[in-house]
Amino acid sequence: MDLVEVMPGLHLLHFGLGQAYLWHERDCLTLIDTGMPGAAADVAGAIASLGFSPSDVRNVVVTHAHEDHYGSVAEIASWGEATIMVGRADAAVIRGHESAPRPVREDMPDWELALYDNLPPMPVCAPARVDRELDDGDELDFGGGAEVIAIPGHTAGSVAIHLPRHRLLFSGDTIANVEGNTILGVFNSDPAGAADSFRKLAELDLSLVLVGHGDPLGGKASARLRQVASAL
Repeated sequence: MDLVEVMPGLHLLHFGLGQAYLWHERDCLTLIDTGMPGAAADVAGAIASLGFSPSDVRNVVVTHAHEDHYGSVAEIASWGEATIMVGRADAAVIRGHESAPRPVREDMPDWELALYDNLPPMPVCAPARVDRELDDGDELDFGGGAEVIAIPGHTAGSVAIHLPRHRLLFSGDTIANVEGNTILGVFNSDPAGAADSFRKLAELDLSLVLVGHGDPLGGKASARLRQVASAL
């Protein structure tokens, strides 16, 4: 795993498949996504390298219920008193009551279908508790007031986390930015809904977008998103 400082107080945790983000302030940590099952040890190591303890994690936000994003929730939830949060419509998956949603294959272009068919088998994730089911407009206590934005489409319960004070967005997989190519994220359970959610995010005033896959999108982030959204 690679640990990359995006800006003071914000680090990117890059795993072999997928990534997570660590926000720290006032000696408290917020973790956005958790990686695949088995990633908790790497997350703990990253936390220790920054001078914190795993028990300093106070918030865990899961952007959506795919294995590379919620796979280590159960283990991380055992570290201390963190509040585990996920979009309401995805909470049953995290709790182990439903299977993780799968994309609509017939709506995939050939390049996306080939990418999907070459993914490794997804591991089984341990059921985990959910302390708070998130709805559109909820506010979270970090980053000067973090706003929850419901962005259904990639999964029914996908959420983005917007920090207006920092003009910053954690987008989950609704936005991808791979090798400088900003696109609507792939493997969507409702492609039309995902496109609508992308357009919704493109309306925000942003200088930094933290995506689920790929490099952070900085600079004129909003202008880039609006350009992509206009072609969806």
